[in-house]
Amino acid sequence: MNISTYTVKPKLPNSLKPLEEIARNLWLSWNYDAVQLYIRLDYDSWMMSQQSPVRTLGMVSQERLAEAAKDDSYLAALDEVYNRFLKYKRGETWYRGTKKEVVAYFSMEYGMDVSLPIYSGGLGILSGDHMKTSSDMGLPLVGVGLLYRQGYFKQLLNADGFQQESYPENDWYNMPVERKTGKDGAPIKISVDLAGRTAVAQIWEVKVGRSSLYLLDTNIDENAPDIRNVTSSLYGGDKETRMQQEILLGVGGIRALRALGINPAATHMNEGHAAFLGLERVRELMAEKHFNFDEAREAVWPTNIFTTHTPVPAGNERFDIALMEKYMRPWTQILGISWKDFLGLGRVQVNDDHETFCMTVLALKMAAYANGVAKLHGVVSRDMWKGLWPGLPLSEVPIGHVTNGVHPRTWVSSGMTDLLDRYFGPHFEEEPTDLAIWDRMDRISDEELWRTHERRRERLVAFVRDRIRQHYKRTGAVERRIQQAEDALSPYALTLGFARRFATYKRGNLLLRDPERLLRLVRDNERPVQLVFAGKAHPMDIPGKELIREIIHFAEKYDVTSRIVFIENYDMTVARYLTSGADVWLNTPRRPLEASGTSGMKAAMNGVLNCSILDGWWDEAYNPEVGWAIGQGEQYEDTNLQDDVESKALYDLLERDIIPLFYQRGRDGLPREWIKRMKSCMKEIGHSMSSHRMLMDYSNNFYFPALKNYRRIVKDDYAESKSLAAYFGKLRQSWDSLRITRLGSNAKPVMQRGDSLTVTAHIELGSLSPDELLVELYHGTVSNQGGEIANAQRTEMKAVGQEGNSHLFQVRIECSTTGMQGHTVRILPKHGALIHPYRTGLIKWA
Repeated sequence: MNISTYTVKPKLPNSLKPLEEIARNLWLSWNYDAVQLYIRLDYDSWMMSQQSPVRTLGMVSQERLAEAAKDDSYLAALDEVYNRFLKYKRGETWYRGTKKEVVAYFSMEYGMDVSLPIYSGGLGILSGDHMKTSSDMGLPLVGVGLLYRQGYFKQLLNADGFQQESYPENDWYNMPVERKTGKDGAPIKISVDLAGRTAVAQIWEVKVGRSSLYLLDTNIDENAPDIRNVTSSLYGGDKETRMQQEILLGVGGIRALRALGINPAATHMNEGHAAFLGLERVRELMAEKHFNFDEAREAVWPTNIFTTHTPVPAGNERFDIALMEKYMRPWTQILGISWKDFLGLGRVQVNDDHETFCMTVLALKMAAYANGVAKLHGVVSRDMWKGLWPGLPLSEVPIGHVTNGVHPRTWVSSGMTDLLDRYFGPHFEEEPTDLAIWDRMDRISDEELWRTHERRRERLVAFVRDRIRQHYKRTGAVERRIQQAEDALSPYALTLGFARRFATYKRGNLLLRDPERLLRLVRDNERPVQLVFAGKAHPMDIPGKELIREIIHFAEKYDVTSRIVFIENYDMTVARYLTSGADVWLNTPRRPLEASGTSGMKAAMNGVLNCSILDGWWDEAYNPEVGWAIGQGEQYEDTNLQDDVESKALYDLLERDIIPLFYQRGRDGLPREWIKRMKSCMKEIGHSMSSHRMLMDYSNNFYFPALKNYRRIVKDDYAESKSLAAYFGKLRQSWDSLRITRLGSNAKPVMQRGDSLTVTAHIELGSLSPDELLVELYHGTVSNQGGEIANAQRTEMKAVGQEGNSHLFQVRIECSTTGMQGHTVRILPKHGALIHPYRTGLIKWA
């Protein structure tokens, strides 16, 4: 069938033209007064469009548009919003440097607004907040991802409470995306090789305030049907589909930026899905500069950043060797390396032919900068990947941490934002990096804060009732059952919220472990407690789906459906209602399996108190003034025992502390002590867990150093990279001949504090010179376990002479710490261009 296509756009009166510009910029997603313009234009169209401003404009009748164009109050509101929008785009920002070179941020998913459903959960929401915050701060950053025709699934619960999935098609022409075209008006396209077949992708742009996100789409006529389906759904399909998507994201993403005339001077891989970008950047330099693989790798390594989000080995993306052979074997010729060496880039044990290819390992080997997403997760990650740096003490494994954050103006409810704006002043919106503004929480009266929160709880209850009513109608419930939706929840009861991906380790059913204790709480008419659950299980996760059904069956079995409810199809809209309308936010993962988590941060910034296992972000944020901790951070071998202990601890907290505190009211009806904690929570979490703090950490620790590295490297036409590659070639050839033959010192059995200790190492260097090695004295307190040195200090030793074949290295330190002390000597690489001296297999101990 030959179909001629064309695009139809809404015909807006001139006075309403700004509506289209605002609708196509996701700035509106964190500016509720902008959203209100579309709701006010036509509420029915807004709801039918599934809260899409672009689609709403296409659904509103011309008569209504003409009417709005003559409405002076509506035009005044539009004018005010549009002027704020223009002021935002043109205003001064935290970053004021050059934008000639950019950081390219790669992520598999982006959750920025319900009108652009290309996200599944926490990773995508974080990426969306990352983009919004980058816009606020004016950073030289662009986003890169994939445009999924079906996005993630829509959750449908059947009458028995079992999750089913539907995959609605996205209509890009009625969403806030614009196809990028060249000067001739034709779409800009790139191509990648997928196992000998060419996949062509077009590029779409999403405007995010001042920033841009570029998304690749293979659903075009040039491609065969199976290639068109590469971008059909997020996390859908089999391993081969994932391989295809990750080649498109990493390799195709770099090519897309080049096609757009954008220079990705530094890249940030948000999870290992985009790790193939490192190979593409190497390929570019090899083709352009005629470098060998090692030279090109040393040129891109200082400009790559990698963030891992996975706290367990099984969660990291791995591909079997047969699939690697099918898709990546041609890269050995492109890169000029052997197949074994290529596979070694994705293996911890490079000589283990049975080890699969791990994308996290590839990312770690290709990036100078690596981090986990919370302080505890950094510790977990260093332990998980210590095998990449054998012989290196765990504390020195080069994986740091940047704790996640959330974008306040996206997640703080509109009513609460209005209250904060009144008391914080314009500084809160105009200079979001000034985190000290949260100290003004004490200016807000208890009455205003509580009334604002109560209104949010009332809105949550109304929202839940409407969702339950829709669910009953869809599943064919009788009228009497549909009417029962009106009794769901109370706008006055203590409300506990639990919303996240339903996986077994998150233990969504922990509160159900002792039905008798739970039922006493929810059936107490004097101090009522109610629970609101939401979340999706992965389509293939049957145990996760059973958890959802267990909660629904529990409420039905004990006739407490008015006090325990499950909201269908958890998305950003549901999250906003829940994180602002609950009183307590529950989080019950098995420590340390929660990398970070961010839903509790969103709740906290709305004054919702957290009650959580000490895992992820809560492990570093918790103090008694901002919420409650379940347990003391213990870890268990016996998971059944763990569930017993921690469920009892949770019941105890609820019965002895949380419920009494909530219902402890003064003569004015206000829970003053509870409100005091709300203020402390908002102040501390607003300050420490804002995404603006997160982006300042990324910028100062990674982005700005990586961009500086790039400018330094290209300034001398990559001479530094060539020198570094030659150095490592020489070092690896000579490494086995390095020997620390003798250690000597003036140490006595007992030393006095303040005494000087001189240590001399005799080292055979082979063909290396003393200035090519970092020789360190590694010293500190000797632990009682295994004779290891705890809290070690490192002091560089200097070459002082030569005896025969040995060079002498010496250092003098002061004995400053009492107790059993010890020292040894180690050798590491040393070169002026190194970001850090830790390279796989290159450490030698005495």
